[in-house]
Amino acid sequence: MLQIITVYKSKPTENDNSFGILNPIDMSNGRWIKISEALSRLGYQVDVAVPDSNVSENLNGNGHLRMIPLSGINWNDYDVVKTEFHSGFDTLEKYGGASHPFIISKLGSVVGSKEMEGIYFYGDVHKKLFATQERINKASKCITVLNKPAKELWKTIHGRENDILLVPGAVDAYVPPPSDSPYPSDDKIKCVFAGNIYTKGSQDEANEVLVNKLNILGKLLSCLGARLYMIGPGDVSNLDQSYVTYLGVIPYDKCWDYFYFANVGIVVSAGKFMHNNESTKIYHYLRAGLPVVSEAGFPNDNVIEEAKLGFVTENGNMELIAQNIIKAAVQDWDREHAIKFILRNHTWDKRVEVYDKILKENFPSKVKNLGNIKTGKNLLPVKGV
Repeated sequence: MLQIITVYKSKPTENDNSFGILNPIDMSNGRWIKISEALSRLGYQVDVAVPDSNVSENLNGNGHLRMIPLSGINWNDYDVVKTEFHSGFDTLEKYGGASHPFIISKLGSVVGSKEMEGIYFYGDVHKKLFATQERINKASKCITVLNKPAKELWKTIHGRENDILLVPGAVDAYVPPPSDSPYPSDDKIKCVFAGNIYTKGSQDEANEVLVNKLNILGKLLSCLGARLYMIGPGDVSNLDQSYVTYLGVIPYDKCWDYFYFANVGIVVSAGKFMHNNESTKIYHYLRAGLPVVSEAGFPNDNVIEEAKLGFVTENGNMELIAQNIIKAAVQDWDREHAIKFILRNHTWDKRVEVYDKILKENFPSKVKNLGNIKTGKNLLPVKGV
């Protein structure tokens, strides 16, 4: 059987210790685990490389994956090493695995050789990311990016094209059914923003822009009979909780009720446009049958329009965004159409078909008789809300 190990963090964060790596609260951890799970459902043996202190968790806590302590890994035991984001490759280097012959390096944002409009990394952070990309380009068999703008940028600055894989974000096919509303029982329209707003020291400019937009939007909505709620990690010290109610970080498996019982899911951008980093929350809102109002500028804006459940609104026009949120909350939508659209096109199981094809081409003797997706247990597909 083909052996795969996936790599991301070299040390746990506070939230990893609180909820566990296999129960993430942000989409970077979420993608790492969800892709690993989807590969395992295809029949591959998938191990997850974790900081040693996280191995105290149940090693088979989700029924699919084993957690392996980073300090004890023999990289030669694996046919494929799959890293997540720039920091995943940094971790691989730190633990001596960067010479492995078959590395698949997944990136969230591709940065240019110089700072670029639409890519919100600056100064030393930008320089570090680009230096990592240069090493990834030399060491990796395949490189995974989210979309065509990222592929074109990589081709321009690093000179590679044919082995660049396009694997956008996604969402679970099977999700928990609705339970109880986490919101106050009042008559206000309930709007949710779910996502990472970043921190000072990593993407402080993006944090400032996102917090400012949420504050403005929350104030506008309060005058229209609506309330804005936020869940997710990041620096919320400047969030105006007179207008935006912060509900904290929510583990992935508990987030669904925040979508089922909201009226509208909200997306705002860190700038005029996002050059090659999409909004994964779009897939999650739509999977729950939640109408979406998104500030224009994300490469996957089209998903909202194709799902026919929400509005993409002019970037920077917070007044129009607020008006469209109210419009979306009261409009009669075909939510079932949106859910079915997501299930057909944008699940993690759909995404790993790209990897399955590559692995079968390169390891034919080890992957025969694989390829049948096994659905999750004890979870029911949501038919509507």
